Amino acid sequence: MNINLNQAKRAKKDEFYTLLRDIENELRHYKHHFKNKVVYCNCDDPRVSKFFYYFSYQFEHFGLKRLIATCYKNQEPDLFSRHDSEQAIYLEYCGDQDGNLVPDTYEITVNHLQGDGDFRSAECIELLKQADIVVTNPPFSLFREYVAQLMEYDKKFLIIGNQNAITYKEIFPLIKDNLLWLGYGTGGRDMLFDVPEEYARELVETKKEGSAYRIVDGAVKGRLGNACWFTNLSHDKRNEKLILYRQYSPEMYPHYDNYDAIEVSKTKNIPEDWSGAMGVPITFLDKYNPDQFEIIGMDRPLIKALTGKQSRFLIKGKEIYARIIIRNKLL
Repeated sequence: MNINLNQAKRAKKDEFYTLLRDIENELRHYKHHFKNKVVYCNCDDPRVSKFFYYFSYQFEHFGLKRLIATCYKNQEPDLFSRHDSEQAIYLEYCGDQDGNLVPDTYEITVNHLQGDGDFRSAECIELLKQADIVVTNPPFSLFREYVAQLMEYDKKFLIIGNQNAITYKEIFPLIKDNLLWLGYGTGGRDMLFDVPEEYARELVETKKEGSAYRIVDGAVKGRLGNACWFTNLSHDKRNEKLILYRQYSPEMYPHYDNYDAIEVSKTKNIPEDWSGAMGVPITFLDKYNPDQFEIIGMDRPLIKALTGKQSRFLIKGKEIYARIIIRNKLL
């Protein structure tokens, strides 16, 4: 029963649909990457998702070549229908045909899939191979597998995930090797999402407003305080130098009991005059400039390599929450 309950909880979190405002705020920093490119939204239900909507309306502005969206067991091939169907579809849009710069329904090709539209299916992988850039909000519960597929097929991407994915053993090495990084607008702020009506009612009945959900213009929005963008597309923020002004002192920066590095509890407190190893929170990655800092590793794998035991860093015998070890490359 516990397994079934956990699966149900994960399934509900996977039905969080990104708001148009968040898509607009993030995508405006990447326009130069999209000219003459094929964009694929492979976890995108156009009935509720705004990714296909955004790219179809911005098609000419971004200079796209083609837009594709696959839908997992989607509704009837009518963008405005809410009638359930076991038939999965994929949509194609190749730009405005009548000069009104609006993606009219007759300009969007609706194709039926043989399977269920799962991003892991053979026919969806064939569409993935045709794409240059993947942009979507994939199921959080399948994030590891989803990113592994993008890496296997060497795709550029901009996707939403749980910030804690930074600590996953499958994800952190990609960050360390500069194969994946955080998007422009991560910033540690909350993200609100559209949720199915049934789940919205459940949130109101069982959760606290302001914590699990918020009401915006009379509509219930799911709240995730740890959602963020992951990408391998360059953006200006990634090249900004972090301004340092603190001076090292043993009192302010204690050493770990079980690793040769100092503790830096907040990114803004990184000392400007320390050239050795430092442990910083995972939120540091929002300010990470690979020209300024080197990522050495993460707490648990480093400790296991040293001692053979699984542990976080300790200060006076007390465990410190997840830390990334970095070094200032400019000293």
